[in-house]
Order: sequence, then structure tokens, then C-alpha cells
Amino acid sequence: MQAPFGPQGADAQRFDVTDFDRDVLIPSHAAPVLVDFWAPWCGPCRVLGPVLERLADEADGWTLAKVNTDQHPQVSAQYGIRGIPAVKLFVDGAVVDEFTGALPEAAIRQWLEKALPSENTQRLAAAEAAFEAGEAEAARPLLEQILADEPTHPQASIRLAQLLAFEDPDRALTLVERAPFAGPHYVQIAEAIRTLAHLGQTTPSDLPEGPGREAFTQALVALADGDFDAAVPRFIEVITVDRYYADDAARKACVALFTLLGPQHEVTRTYRRRFDMALY
Repeated sequence: MQAPFGPQGADAQRFDVTDFDRDVLIPSHAAPVLVDFWAPWCGPCRVLGPVLERLADEADGWTLAKVNTDQHPQVSAQYGIRGIPAVKLFVDGAVVDEFTGALPEAAIRQWLEKALPSENTQRLAAAEAAFEAGEAEAARPLLEQILADEPTHPQASIRLAQLLAFEDPDRALTLVERAPFAGPHYVQIAEAIRTLAHLGQTTPSDLPEGPGREAFTQALVALADGDFDAAVPRFIEVITVDRYYADDAARKACVALFTLLGPQHEVTRTYRRRFDMALY
């Protein structure tokens, strides 16, 4: 019978590595593995080692693997170990965070709190995977769970707002406006939600005179009805007859719709090329 990965029994939270792939990389796909690169002759290693072992004994959801750099020089070279002690956190077979030197216990606890993936981190990753697969609706319960724990979680706020942009634009806008900066990837989504919220408050009487006024009015009516297949070509018509009508509003509307519907949506696939051609 094949031996199970890692140690068993009382030392299950900390162990010496004999086979790096078997003891670290493979198990890290199930739970994080903290690797302490050390050597018997290293004074700071003898200071740090007991601290890490004590934390590992308290750990919930991660294990400590100790790599003797004298015994495993190839592994040390592979991971760029130039000074010890060196500590690296492995998740899903890759290093996600690290530090070098004998940090005090309080600093290590703070580092672990930041570096270890939380349940909400895992939920967000699953939600992003759903968006990537074109199954955005599957992300909704995950995002709601995150926001129940962290009401202003930036990425979850923006992604949930994206799902709510058409069915509950007021809540979508509230989520966007109260969320901290979520990173460059989410800026366009947030701006698209603001654009659609503005369009939703626009009436025909608000529109300036011009060749694009009639088509823009028709686009607003279709958008209010949720008929994107009718709204987008009307916005494109505005671009062709009056490129910068109403402060370039037709272009901004198309970009917002394509962003929120996503690249795989039928409306995006049907009209994106026509939109690009209308611009140039």
C-alpha cells in the first residue's frame, strides 16, 4: 500500500521533507504548506525553527515542512535560496508569499494572517472562475457570502454589482461607490456601472438637439426594456451619424454594455466588430 502524503499522527502539522514533490507540491493543492528552508549550522534557523513549529502546532488548515538545505541543494537552488532561514508559502503547487530571516513571532503571525488564503479568497477565486467560464450567475451566492462577511470587500462588491447592473441598478451603484479600490482589472467594470446608472436616469427631454437624438432616444427606450439587441445597434447608429453626440455618450454606452455582458454574450459577439468599425 502506498504511504499517505506527509507525516501522520502527532507530527502531522510539521515534518521533515524527504521528497519535495510528494511532501510539499502535491499536498499544497489540498491545503497550504509552509516550507522552512534551514540548516543545522545556521544560528538564526535555530531561533526561527521552534517559533514556526509552535505556530504549526496551533495551525488550522496548513502544515509546516522543513527542508534541510544541506541535504536538498537542488531544491534550494530551484527556489532561489540564497540566505537562510528562508520561509515560503506554497498554495496549489506555487509560492504565493515568502520572507527571509528570523522574524519575531508577532511579525510572523501578522504575515501568516495576510499570506494564508482565507475562505473568502477561495470563494472569490471560484467566482472569478465562473465569470471566466461564462457562467457568471453561478458566482452570485459566492459573492453574497463574501459580502456577508466583509460588506465592503472591493472585488466582490464590483463583481456582484456587475451581476446586478441591469436588475437592480441602485444597489449596483451603491456597491460600486462604497467599495475601496479593487485594482485595475475592476476599474472598467465600475465605470461601466456608473455609465449605465447615468443612462438609466436620462430622459429624452435631457438630450440635446442633433442628428443622433432620435436614435439615442430609441436606444434609451430599448435599454430600459432590457432589450440590448435593440439598444446597441441604435447606439452604433448615433456614432455613425453624430460621433460625439451628448459628450460621446453612445460610445460610452456600448463600451459599458460590452463590459458588463462579457465577451461571450451574444450581443457582444454580434455587435462588437460593427461598433469598432463605426469608430474608425
